[in-house]
Amino acid sequence: MKRMASIVSLGALALSSVSLAAQEPQPTIQAPKPQAASAAGTVREGPERRFTGADLFDLAIASDPQISPDGSQIAYVRRSNDVISDSTRSAIWLVDARTGEETPLAGQDGDAFSPRWSPSGDRLAYVSTSGGNAQLWVRFMDAGEAVRLTGLPNSPSSMAWSPDGRSIAYTMLVEDDAPKLGSAPANRPEGAEWADPLEVYDLLTYRADGAGYLKPGFEKIFVIPATGGAPRQLTFGPNHDGGPLSWSPDGRTIYFGANRNEDWQTDPVEGEIHALDIATGRISQLTSRDGPDHSPRVSPDGRTIAYLGFDDALRAYENDDLYVMDADGSNRRLLTGDWDFSPTGIEWDADGRAIYAQYDVAGETRVARIALDGSVRDVVAGLSGGGLDRPYTGGSFSVSQDDAIASTGGPPTRPAELRVTRSGDTRILTDLNRSLREVKTMGEVRKITTASSHDGMTIEGWLTLPPGYVEGQRVPLILEIHGGPFAAYGPHFATDNQLYAAAGYAVLSPNPRGSTSYGEAFANEIDKAYPGNDYIDLMSIVDEAIAQGIADPNALFVTGGSGGGALTSWIVGKTDRFEAAATQKPVINWATQVLTADGAAFFGTYWLGAQPWENPELYWSRSPLSLVGNVETPTLVVVGSEDYRTPVSESEQYYTALRLRGVPTALVKVPGASHGSIAARPSHSAAKAAAIIAWFERYKQGWRRSD
Repeated sequence: MKRMASIVSLGALALSSVSLAAQEPQPTIQAPKPQAASAAGTVREGPERRFTGADLFDLAIASDPQISPDGSQIAYVRRSNDVISDSTRSAIWLVDARTGEETPLAGQDGDAFSPRWSPSGDRLAYVSTSGGNAQLWVRFMDAGEAVRLTGLPNSPSSMAWSPDGRSIAYTMLVEDDAPKLGSAPANRPEGAEWADPLEVYDLLTYRADGAGYLKPGFEKIFVIPATGGAPRQLTFGPNHDGGPLSWSPDGRTIYFGANRNEDWQTDPVEGEIHALDIATGRISQLTSRDGPDHSPRVSPDGRTIAYLGFDDALRAYENDDLYVMDADGSNRRLLTGDWDFSPTGIEWDADGRAIYAQYDVAGETRVARIALDGSVRDVVAGLSGGGLDRPYTGGSFSVSQDDAIASTGGPPTRPAELRVTRSGDTRILTDLNRSLREVKTMGEVRKITTASSHDGMTIEGWLTLPPGYVEGQRVPLILEIHGGPFAAYGPHFATDNQLYAAAGYAVLSPNPRGSTSYGEAFANEIDKAYPGNDYIDLMSIVDEAIAQGIADPNALFVTGGSGGGALTSWIVGKTDRFEAAATQKPVINWATQVLTADGAAFFGTYWLGAQPWENPELYWSRSPLSLVGNVETPTLVVVGSEDYRTPVSESEQYYTALRLRGVPTALVKVPGASHGSIAARPSHSAAKAAAIIAWFERYKQGWRRSD
């Protein structure tokens, strides 16, 4: 999906209490029994070699690596799961870039994240929840002391140091009064307990996945002295002014991207680069095309601004392109017109001759150096860190003044580690999961490629094999489909896949047409036609796994989340070749999806090309619900109870339709989980995977290897 519209990407567990027909009793799906954390120890003959749900509590992953200006140290965020709170904790650690020696910096008494070095490297700003709400802190590196700068009502983000190190800019939600319509009677007796007042909303996007019903207000830019003091609000008005922020070298101007147009609610794929005069508050608009210009970065000499954006062609997906322009907005120039990938996270080389950018290619993530003449060369490969549960592309990087690059990455059998690259040589500096790595046997991950039976287009994917797999042995196969749909899988660590593999399944993670990292044309094969021929791609790569002698054709299963859930539901409406399915947080009915999801301004216009009342036939023809009359495959339905991206009503519609048809089904809700956080709590992640395995095992009974 478009970078500017990524917010609307389709990206202990208990069964919901539902009434099941008496004539069709459904046995309970057993979630795994609670196990003691590995630190407490267990009594057995030897260590458990398989990866289990309990192991999720022992995982840690490196993220947001920030290398110091001189390249000597790297601050990074270590995210680790906590068995007591059943949550992920974030702490900031400091690593010597030469020796790998680690030192904890923040996060011992609350979460700490978003580390950012001062220009001289003598201080580190970060956000911490120590003591309560998230606040901006600064650590003085030589003194080893940290001070809290703010007492803000909402969390700061997008921090950026001024070039002289005297100020820090950031963005924050400024709450506003909610709209009012009428009121309750004024004669409430003293001591009476009346109902809460009415809630009134008047914005198109009034709730968002992961945030719930939104507080009224707008994101604005602030600046605060780096030694403490009162913050000063710099931007105002009924629109969002977001990050990232970039200072001019003279410290007089902050550049940012925002959609400040009057129709910002109904035109979400829009935005311009703006220059904010810090002394006067005057804002100058520097770009003016139809499309989202964003992420400005000022060159070291202050003469040039690099930024990302594209022309809005009303297509479902567009690559971001890299542009440069003079600081006053003149002489705009496209650098990546002949480069069919989508750069992100741009940073200038210290000499001002090139720009570093992260990008995805064929399911893998790299860092490239893009020169001002448009030439591109890769400088780092093997980035990872897009998540833990599924093998998405991702990761992040930063660059020092001497061109050392800190990044997150590593092999597909372990979560992302901290790495440093100098002169093309990459070293892994951390070993966050050594205790598991030394004991657990993970499933091998190998690439698989085939030609689509639709048109011969090359389709790639990755197979995670059961630990100890013997070549030539046929095993049950789980087709696991990514969400987005504009996203990509790759050779990256995934807890779901490893749990499925430990249960004896091969797991196929494909990139059908519509996936990113293969160019705009490949992604837009499903523009206004989704689901569609991506279904044929998926069947083709399953056939290839069978042809390679790995997948047993008599033991095929399918699951996927979000866009992958939509395709799972589409698949079982098209074929009965799968023994069982588990559709997770799917889109089922495009009309209800468009009108209840948190991206109402985007889905209809860009994915279907019309609103539901304008072309109801198109909406129905692309809705998996239209195929429910064909479904014979036992299909589990899984959703987070607070999902606002593919709202709970989508899953409930499908579950009810399957029940009415007599198709074996059950509805599983993950309590308190949003679309994006359905696997955020370790116990939920483990139990959700266990429920899916239990469902598949039920319909694998009597299976025998076909060899």
